[in-house]
Amino acid sequence: MPDRRLEKTYDEVPQIPEILEKVLVYVLEEAREKMEQGEVVVPTSALVVKDNLFLETHPGDTVDACFEDARHTVARARGANAYAFCYDGYIDTDDGMKDALIAEGGVPGEPVGYAVCYLYELDKANCPLFEEEIAFIGDAPNFMEGLKAAEEYADEEIESRYLEGAEVDAEDDNGEENL
Repeated sequence: MPDRRLEKTYDEVPQIPEILEKVLVYVLEEAREKMEQGEVVVPTSALVVKDNLFLETHPGDTVDACFEDARHTVARARGANAYAFCYDGYIDTDDGMKDALIAEGGVPGEPVGYAVCYLYELDKANCPLFEEEIAFIGDAPNFMEGLKAAEEYADEEIESRYLEGAEVDAEDDNGEENL
């Protein structure tokens, strides 16, 4: 999946809400592990609802279709605390175009989100060699911009939408991913 233009960059990394930072790192680590195992990274969104993490893939015929599907899913996420959207793309650096696993995310009601990435190169066997550190890219669209804070939704609405009979990709003993 190719890149998209992320407008604002920073001289220093801004303070990112802790829950957002955790979910951004989580999706990047999961995607990195898949790539290292030779799997294809399908664009994936992760929603944090209470102490649970819900993952959804967004395959599409075009880049725009993947982003639109993720935007549609996240924009309806009433009661979620944060989200991340992860995909395989590339970024333009001072050293030219670089392959990257990119994660964008945001929290409800904020005008912008943030984008981070793992830069990587493919070796002669076409295996990814990742940089050790996650790099901050800059501002990104926030698919949750129009949502209220999670605590402004009734528990019943959140539970009926997400927690009753929900399935998640990675589970603990209760069938839920905890952050």
